[in-house]
Amino acid sequence: MRPMVRSVLLCLAATAALAAAGCGNKEDSTNLGSTEGIYVTVDDLKYQVQVSRILNPEDREDQAYLIGLPAGEEPARDEVWFGIFMRVENDTERERPAADQFKIVDTQGEEFEPVELDTAINVFDYEPRPIPAGELLPKIGSAAADNTIQGALVLFKVKTGSLYNRPLELEILSRSGHEFDATVDLDV
Repeated sequence: MRPMVRSVLLCLAATAALAAAGCGNKEDSTNLGSTEGIYVTVDDLKYQVQVSRILNPEDREDQAYLIGLPAGEEPARDEVWFGIFMRVENDTERERPAADQFKIVDTQGEEFEPVELDTAINVFDYEPRPIPAGELLPKIGSAAADNTIQGALVLFKVKTGSLYNRPLELEILSRSGHEFDATVDLDV
């Protein structure tokens, strides 16, 4: 076989191998997100942590996220407000209920539950509602979807010491009880 023909055949074989490697079922979500931005699936819905961060009550932007706190709800001296901004996608063909239970766990096993905000006055709060087929939470056109973060807020009070026990993990608990929960490693 001539060198030119052999080179062409090798190039064709390499191209076919690359094309075959790109085919097949790609898993675009899982139940373990090794970092924020990864899609995780719970009850057929895709959850994506857009960003997580400490919220500063003295910062003008963060003040808007903290509207609607229960009366007297303040972090202790050894606690901070910690916000997780999440997006949930329903790409199924039927309405699905969004998760209503979350917790943060540090590497020492310390657990933190969300602080409930008044959704009537906090436009950024994550409200666990049924998501119609093909739609998102936060709802397109809402303040939470249209701001720079593009996610609904799940608010926690976290002990300052736990910020050093990284990674912090967000657990998203299944509503059905028979589907898998999901875990996302949070960037702190």
